[in-house]
Amino acid sequence: MPAKSIMIQGTASDVGKSMICTALCRIFSDDGLKVVPFKSQNMALNSFVTEDGGEIGRAQGVQAEAARVVATTDMNPILLKPKQDMVSEVIVHGKHFLNMDAKSYRNQFVQQAMPIVEKSVRTLQNTYDVIVLEGAGSPAEINLKDRDIANMRMAHLADAAVILVADIDRGGVFASIIGTLALLDDAERARVKGLIINKFRGMRELLDDGIEWVERETGIPVLGVVPYVDVNIEAEDSLALSALRFKKPKPGEFSVDVAMIRLPRISNFTDIDPFFDEPEVGVRLIGNVSELGTPDLLILPGTKSTMDDLTWLKAQGFDQAIKNLRARGTKIIGICGGFQMLGEALLDPDAVEGNGESAQGLGLLPMETVFVGQKKTVQMTGTRGNDTLTGYEIHLGRTKILREEVSPFLHLADGRVDGAVSADEQVIGTYFHGLFHNRNFTRQLVNNIRQSKGLALLPTDVKSDAERREDAYNMLASHVRANIDMKKIYEMLTIEGRG
Repeated sequence: MPAKSIMIQGTASDVGKSMICTALCRIFSDDGLKVVPFKSQNMALNSFVTEDGGEIGRAQGVQAEAARVVATTDMNPILLKPKQDMVSEVIVHGKHFLNMDAKSYRNQFVQQAMPIVEKSVRTLQNTYDVIVLEGAGSPAEINLKDRDIANMRMAHLADAAVILVADIDRGGVFASIIGTLALLDDAERARVKGLIINKFRGMRELLDDGIEWVERETGIPVLGVVPYVDVNIEAEDSLALSALRFKKPKPGEFSVDVAMIRLPRISNFTDIDPFFDEPEVGVRLIGNVSELGTPDLLILPGTKSTMDDLTWLKAQGFDQAIKNLRARGTKIIGICGGFQMLGEALLDPDAVEGNGESAQGLGLLPMETVFVGQKKTVQMTGTRGNDTLTGYEIHLGRTKILREEVSPFLHLADGRVDGAVSADEQVIGTYFHGLFHNRNFTRQLVNNIRQSKGLALLPTDVKSDAERREDAYNMLASHVRANIDMKKIYEMLTIEGRG
């Protein structure tokens, strides 16, 4: 029997669709069902690398883990990664397909994508009990609906019951629900079987009159009101970046000051997440040199366009400011594109990153990077000393060390080496995304900074990242289950005896 399908759509972007999907994946799994996430087309700055080296949206990787299944590219067959203004990299089944501007994608590729998407849906339907589909943005964008392959077209294809999620935290929750439903056609509206009001803060009783009115006006039940919760699950896109727990500390408020430069084309910024869990650590997101100060640790993150962001970095004056921090003892870590910027030269002979020009790097590590057309996407395991670290690579450049004044950062399980470390270990460059999610490494890094400042060391018995994620999935699932009517959801799916 084909899998039952439920689809979470939203009245807007960042209303919490991904979190609700993640919670449902864990709930269905806890209830003994074989469940799988699906998003036909995802636009995301943060991506996930599958076991076979495919690149999908990070949210679907997270949801697969919550569902206790191995992530595959069928769960997100089309991924769009913003690269330049109005241009995105199109990734099909985990591999680079082409770079395309928005108009060309909408006019030329969308119809070509439907057979790809449908094949993935049918594969999942024949393998699992339940598919949890996630929509994108809003299903009611009337200027885009004829080419929208992420919302109602997917609901029809998978014969999915749709739950519409609205964010009360941003205001206008009832208007957003009514307006969204008004812009759906009859067949689309008939698919909407329930409503969820998300990110609620306050007294639940104050919503009763509004909920009764919405149910009366629409004939659609409100399945629950989910209180706002700060759960430690990785974010997917740049909207979430603005809501992360970055601090603007007063002088001396935190014992350790970590700063990350907000590059215009920043990607995989979830690399920074573990520092939010470190005691007495303040984490700042820096957009201009005047905010930089003198952090204990400066992180240059990944980017979708190293050459363009390096040009921006220099135009803002960050290049000299970073060199000044190096001289004053700040530890500097560059990841992926940030690693490439730390070198002496960046070469683009095949115009992979731009127009084929070369660029001078920051010169903090003796290396050069040549950009090549084939993207490297792979899960990684490496050792540093006695520590084994896990992570993943996603990059186009190939980097080589020019002089032996630096040492490799990691020795990889496949025999390669990764990255470079300066002789005084103050500058580190690596292609290793997920580095700080190795919690023992991060605690040791923080303790090294604390020791250099004469501060007491923190305990070294830290919970692993896998344990933390399991705790987060279980907490989120319990929170959502307690605040929505799972019995009605099972009735929508015509699955008896649960809820």
